[in-house]
Amino acid sequence: MRVGAGRLSPVNELILGIETSCDETGVALVRDGELLADVTATSMDEYARFGGIIPEIASRAHLESFIPTLDAALEKAGVGLDDVDAIAVTAGPGLVGPLTIGMSAAKALALALDKPLYGVNHIVGHIAVDQLVNGEFPDRFVGLVVSGGHSHLMKVDNIASEIEELGGTLDDAAGEAFDKVGRLLGLPYPGGPHVDKLAQQGDRHAIRFPRGLSRGKDKARHAFNYSFSGMKTAVARYIEGCEARGEEIPREDVAAGFSFAVCDVLLEKAFSACQTFGADTLVIGGGFSANSMLREMAAERAEKYGITVRIPPIRYCTDNGAMIAALGWSLVSDGVDDSPLSVTVNTGLPREQIVLR
Repeated sequence: MRVGAGRLSPVNELILGIETSCDETGVALVRDGELLADVTATSMDEYARFGGIIPEIASRAHLESFIPTLDAALEKAGVGLDDVDAIAVTAGPGLVGPLTIGMSAAKALALALDKPLYGVNHIVGHIAVDQLVNGEFPDRFVGLVVSGGHSHLMKVDNIASEIEELGGTLDDAAGEAFDKVGRLLGLPYPGGPHVDKLAQQGDRHAIRFPRGLSRGKDKARHAFNYSFSGMKTAVARYIEGCEARGEEIPREDVAAGFSFAVCDVLLEKAFSACQTFGADTLVIGGGFSANSMLREMAAERAEKYGITVRIPPIRYCTDNGAMIAALGWSLVSDGVDDSPLSVTVNTGLPREQIVLR
């Protein structure tokens, strides 16, 4: 069954975006490319003692948070549910429980309001949100999405319909590696922000850690793929060596050297993709795009390569409803068909599948 199909025009349509792929409950409203409201509830603080996300806890948190978050977003935007013209919801990738909570809520709203439903790609949303801040995308650009669970390079000719995945991580994602190194350094969970803060006090050149898939045959075979598990292991071996010799661990320099290695390989492959495919713009999104060294190095290398770098403000880097509403707006504006009401979530949704059907 499909509800509300074929009735939308891109002029002044109000898009409701719902994001529940992991531990954030995000609801946002976008009209004519303008963000009216973006409200997020998170259960992150509940996982510190576990050292990672617990899907069952996250699912229960979404159940408790969804209606208050929806109400807060509607109130902030000054609209009612009857004003909504289309509903976009994360269909994948993500955790099956949290995804199902969001999809069930979106289906219920679509059915009750007789509005079209768009089950959309979470990863693509991390790129789409940039247009709410920095305006329309160029005809072609390269997207780099880096987060706790994802590290992907994509060639984008149309954010609503034409995306090609160029490569991704073969093991740990960048953010995941940072969390693991954070544990090695005795830092609280999640490790990423704490490693970033510690790195700002260290010398990035004091310790050189390896760059995965960046030399010889590996570089040729995996031009746009990443590998971060070896970097994490190198940090572990370095720390073990210090302990075996009875030396104090230079935690600031370890954090700085590791951060530099990760950012170096992320950006070199991203700029290489821009050059290879004739793109003069690189858009970076995802939770790890909040990293201060990544932002600093991206700006430096943008000038070096003559490529424009776009990174949304930090508030739009982590999971949020704005990114889903922004992608929903692009789909409506481009006249893309909506999803059937029978759509289900897909925890491993491919990057190139923008709308789930």
